[in-house]
Amino acid sequence: MPYKKPTIEKVFYTIGEVADMFQVNTSHIRFWEKEFDVLKPQKNKKGNRLFTQDDIEHIKLIYHLVKERGMTLKGVKQKLKDNKDDTIENHELVDRLKRIRQQLIDIKNEID
Repeated sequence: MPYKKPTIEKVFYTIGEVADMFQVNTSHIRFWEKEFDVLKPQKNKKGNRLFTQDDIEHIKLIYHLVKERGMTLKGVKQKLKDNKDDTIENHELVDRLKRIRQQLIDIKNEID
Protein backbone atom coordinates (compact mmCIF):
# COMPACT_ATOMS: atom_id res chain seq x y z
CA MET A 1 0.00 0.00 0.00
CA PRO A 2 1.52 3.33 -0.93
CA TYR A 3 0.22 5.05 2.20
CA LYS A 4 3.17 6.91 3.70
CA LYS A 5 2.63 7.57 7.38
CA PRO A 6 3.74 11.09 8.24
CA THR A 7 6.81 11.33 10.44
CA ILE A 8 5.34 14.13 12.55
CA GLU A 9 1.82 13.69 13.87
CA LYS A 10 -0.26 16.82 13.39
CA VAL A 11 -3.81 17.72 14.31
CA PHE A 12 -4.73 18.79 10.77
CA TYR A 13 -3.35 17.92 7.35
CA THR A 14 -3.91 19.83 4.12
CA ILE A 15 -5.42 18.13 1.12
CA GLY A 16 -1.99 18.23 -0.57
CA GLU A 17 -0.38 16.41 2.35
CA VAL A 18 -3.13 13.78 2.34
CA ALA A 19 -2.84 13.30 -1.42
CA ASP A 20 0.93 12.83 -1.03
CA MET A 21 0.38 10.21 1.69
CA PHE A 22 -1.68 8.11 -0.71
CA GLN A 23 0.17 9.09 -3.89
CA VAL A 24 -3.00 10.34 -5.59
CA ASN A 25 -4.08 13.71 -6.97
CA THR A 26 -5.89 16.19 -4.75
CA SER A 27 -8.88 15.87 -7.09
CA HIS A 28 -9.06 12.21 -6.09
CA ILE A 29 -9.40 13.18 -2.42
CA ARG A 30 -12.03 15.82 -3.23
CA PHE A 31 -13.98 13.27 -5.28
CA TRP A 32 -13.95 10.74 -2.45
CA GLU A 33 -15.06 13.48 -0.06
CA LYS A 34 -18.15 14.03 -2.21
CA GLU A 35 -18.82 10.30 -2.57
CA PHE A 36 -18.36 9.17 1.03
CA ASP A 37 -20.27 10.72 3.93
CA VAL A 38 -17.63 9.61 6.45
CA LEU A 39 -15.18 12.15 5.00
CA LYS A 40 -15.95 15.53 6.48
CA PRO A 41 -12.81 17.61 6.63
CA GLN A 42 -13.02 20.93 8.38
CA LYS A 43 -12.45 24.06 6.36
CA ASN A 44 -10.54 27.14 7.40
CA LYS A 45 -11.59 30.72 6.67
CA LYS A 46 -10.09 30.50 3.18
CA GLY A 47 -12.09 27.33 2.49
CA ASN A 48 -9.05 25.03 2.51
CA ARG A 49 -9.77 21.50 3.63
CA LEU A 50 -8.18 20.38 6.89
CA PHE A 51 -8.15 16.61 7.45
CA THR A 52 -7.89 14.98 10.88
CA GLN A 53 -6.29 11.63 11.64
CA ASP A 54 -9.79 10.09 11.63
CA ASP A 55 -10.35 11.41 8.10
CA ILE A 56 -7.04 9.89 7.05
CA GLU A 57 -8.03 6.52 8.55
CA HIS A 58 -11.27 6.62 6.55
CA ILE A 59 -9.35 7.48 3.39
CA LYS A 60 -6.93 4.64 4.10
CA LEU A 61 -9.86 2.21 4.30
CA ILE A 62 -11.49 3.57 1.14
CA TYR A 63 -8.14 3.45 -0.67
CA HIS A 64 -7.63 -0.16 0.39
CA LEU A 65 -11.05 -1.25 -0.82
CA VAL A 66 -10.98 0.69 -4.10
CA LYS A 67 -7.35 0.56 -5.17
CA GLU A 68 -6.04 -2.64 -3.59
CA ARG A 69 -9.14 -4.84 -3.54
CA GLY A 70 -10.56 -3.43 -6.79
CA MET A 71 -14.04 -2.71 -5.48
CA THR A 72 -16.36 -0.22 -7.16
CA LEU A 73 -17.36 2.93 -5.29
CA LYS A 74 -20.90 1.58 -5.08
CA GLY A 75 -19.57 -1.67 -3.62
CA VAL A 76 -17.44 0.19 -1.09
CA LYS A 77 -20.37 2.34 -0.01
CA GLN A 78 -22.51 -0.76 0.48
CA LYS A 79 -19.76 -2.60 2.37
CA LEU A 80 -19.23 0.35 4.71
CA LYS A 81 -22.99 0.63 5.22
CA ASP A 82 -23.57 -3.09 5.84
CA ASN A 83 -20.56 -4.06 7.97
CA LYS A 84 -18.20 -1.17 8.54
CA ASP A 85 -16.78 -2.61 11.79
CA ASP A 86 -15.86 -5.95 10.19
CA THR A 87 -14.32 -4.15 7.23
CA ILE A 88 -12.22 -1.95 9.52
CA GLU A 89 -11.08 -4.94 11.59
CA ASN A 90 -10.12 -6.89 8.47
CA HIS A 91 -8.21 -3.93 7.07
CA GLU A 92 -6.36 -3.41 10.36
CA LEU A 93 -5.42 -7.09 10.39
CA VAL A 94 -4.11 -6.93 6.83
CA ASP A 95 -2.20 -3.76 7.70
CA ARG A 96 -0.56 -5.43 10.71
CA LEU A 97 0.38 -8.47 8.65
CA LYS A 98 1.99 -6.21 6.03
CA ARG A 99 4.04 -4.47 8.72
CA ILE A 100 5.14 -7.83 10.17
CA ARG A 101 6.07 -9.04 6.69
CA GLN A 102 8.15 -5.91 6.12
CA GLN A 103 9.89 -6.38 9.47
CA LEU A 104 10.74 -9.96 8.54
CA ILE A 105 12.09 -8.84 5.17
CA ASP A 106 14.20 -6.19 6.92
CA ILE A 107 15.58 -8.80 9.33
CA LYS A 108 16.35 -11.16 6.45
CA ASN A 109 18.17 -8.37 4.60
CA GLU A 110 20.25 -7.59 7.69
CA ILE A 111 21.23 -11.25 7.99
CA ASP A 112 22.23 -11.54 4.32
